[in-house]
Amino acid sequence: MQTNHVTIWIDHKEAHILYFDASKNEFIKSDTSNHNLHHKANAIGSGKTPIDHDFFHKVISAVASVKEILILGPGSAKTELVKHAAAHDPVAFRAIIGVETVDHPTDAQIIAYAKTYFVGADNMKGI
Repeated sequence: MQTNHVTIWIDHKEAHILYFDASKNEFIKSDTSNHNLHHKANAIGSGKTPIDHDFFHKVISAVASVKEILILGPGSAKTELVKHAAAHDPVAFRAIIGVETVDHPTDAQIIAYAKTYFVGADNMKGI
């Protein structure tokens, strides 16, 4: 059975995959250990956290059968996840209907936000 809607809240450390049926919710952590990098003068490297492709793959694989995906998060991880999906999983990429910036809400706040978002998206499509 295919799930209609899922919301992913993601940063570079973790992803919360939230369904409207809470029994399916998943929590995935990144294996990358150097999350709080900052660029320093005369230092080698960009100071940015390297992209954890295994982490993004786990997240996208977890929502493989979803019809519509909303991605939320505070920083660049959400757009990196979209780029990863575009490059590695075109079916999941086509299911992404929105990418929104939100800080660090609770899971309950994410679900409330998602319900409002998906109702509006469905209304726009005439569903």
